[in-house]
Amino acid sequence: MRRVVELTEMGRGTGPRVLLLAGLGARGAGFRALAERLSFMARPVLVEYPEGRHAACGAGELARQVLTAAGQVDAVVASSFGGMVAGHLAAAGAVRGVAFLGSFTRPEHLGLRGHLIAMMGPIAVLGRPGPLTACVASWKRVPAEQVPEVVPTTTLERMTTLHRAFAIRGEPPPPDLRRLPVSCLCIQGDRDVLVPASTMARLAASLPPGTPQHLLRGAGHVPYFTHPAECARLLTPWLHVLAPASGIETAA
Repeated sequence: MRRVVELTEMGRGTGPRVLLLAGLGARGAGFRALAERLSFMARPVLVEYPEGRHAACGAGELARQVLTAAGQVDAVVASSFGGMVAGHLAAAGAVRGVAFLGSFTRPEHLGLRGHLIAMMGPIAVLGRPGPLTACVASWKRVPAEQVPEVVPTTTLERMTTLHRAFAIRGEPPPPDLRRLPVSCLCIQGDRDVLVPASTMARLAASLPPGTPQHLLRGAGHVPYFTHPAECARLLTPWLHVLAPASGIETAA
């Protein structure tokens, strides 16, 4: 059982160091396909959150743990609830850029769904998500061996999701990032049934003016998992801007 945030460094070299933040009940390892594509021009870092009772902390506390483990980084790519964690990191000045993948920084960005976000915990425990839920979330068939990368499948993971979901309302959300010197990017799947496409406009209104918005056709809630090539294509030019002055290569 993880008591604190754990990191897996995947990239080498001099490119920008990029944290990959998963959603409420997802594994950081689900970002591996995207990380491999970005590793040609960046230094991706998979992030795994605390488990079990240690997961009973809000996004602000998670951000503090991530900062302790990783230190300041160049960029964050955040999925779903990971956007709240990324928002706290940006507000703390710990990151120069944030890419939001089907994300939000405040529950109200989800519209009416935001009032029910804590229910994701009981749903994970009582609903026992499996292959069907993974397919609905992904909007495509997920091989059986990859289902655990999308939804919580073990008792520990389900209880972890429960603790984390209940803790979200225990802390204030991060402030709007509109006036902060942070580069942002929004990517949203048009088939996302958990964080609908309308969320992107609400999120973008809280980000620096002119933040690019990209809608991925046929993508569901986990485009980093189902559409890693498309995500890498959109992220590469953004990461180039955040890269050190020299030593960066072109992504494959």
